[in-house]
Amino acid sequence: MRNNPARHRLPIFDRSGVLLVDKPAEWTSHDVVAFVRSRFNVPKVGHCGTLDPAATGLLVVVLGKFTKLSQKFSGEDKVYEGTILLGKETDSQDMDGTVLRESDPSFVTEQMLRNTFAEFVGDIEQIPPMVSAVKKDGERLYELARKGREIEREAKPITIHSITLDKIALPYADFTVSCSKGTYVRTLCADVGARLGCGACLYRLNRLKSGEFDLANAVTVETLKTWTQDDLSSHISEFLHRKLAQMNRFTTF
Repeated sequence: MRNNPARHRLPIFDRSGVLLVDKPAEWTSHDVVAFVRSRFNVPKVGHCGTLDPAATGLLVVVLGKFTKLSQKFSGEDKVYEGTILLGKETDSQDMDGTVLRESDPSFVTEQMLRNTFAEFVGDIEQIPPMVSAVKKDGERLYELARKGREIEREAKPITIHSITLDKIALPYADFTVSCSKGTYVRTLCADVGARLGCGACLYRLNRLKSGEFDLANAVTVETLKTWTQDDLSSHISEFLHRKLAQMNRFTTF
C-alpha cells in the first residue's frame, strides 16, 4: 500500500536534495525508495538507475523537487566492480537465475581472458537480457520471462569506456568497468563467456560511481534506520553545500 504522508506519525519531510545510499544485497532499488519514503515521511522520492536485487553499491536517491533530475542523473556514466564466473550460464546471466549449461573452462588462460575483455571496450551493441526491466509492447521483459516466454530483442548501442582485470583466480576474475547508461554488466560477462566458448555469468556486482556521485559518500540502510528527520535534513544540507555547489550544471531549487 502506498504511503499516505498525511496519516504518518511524523510531519511531512519537505526538504529537497540527493541522498546516496549503499544498497545492500537482496534489497531492490524500489525497496530502498519505499524505505526512505516510509521512514522519513517523504512524499516524493525516486532513484536514478536501477540496481539488480543481488547487486550492491551506490544508489542515487532523489527527494522532493530533485526528483525532476532523476532522468538526468540516470543518464550519467557508471563505474562497477564485479566478478565473472567462467563455465556457467544462467537464464538471468547472473547467480540468481536457473543454470542452463555448465562446461569446463580450464582451457582459458589469463591472457585469453584479458584479450577477450579488451575486445568489448569502445562503442558496441548489446542485447538486453530477458530478465530485465526493458519494455516490449508495453510489457517488461522480466514479466514475459516469468511466463516462460523468450522474445527477440533489439541490440542497443552502449559504450564501454574501460575494463581492468584486478584479480584473476580462474574460473573467477575480478574486474572494474566504466560504462555508459544502459549497460548490463551481466550481459557483458555472458558475452565474454560466449566469445571464449565456455560460457560465463556475473558472480558479484557492486556499483562504485554514477556520474559525479561516489559510493564513498553513501550511507548504509542500517545507518538510515538510526536517523531522525533532523539527521536526514542535516545530511542533505551538508551534501548540497559540500558537493552539489561544485557542480555548476545543477539547477538550484
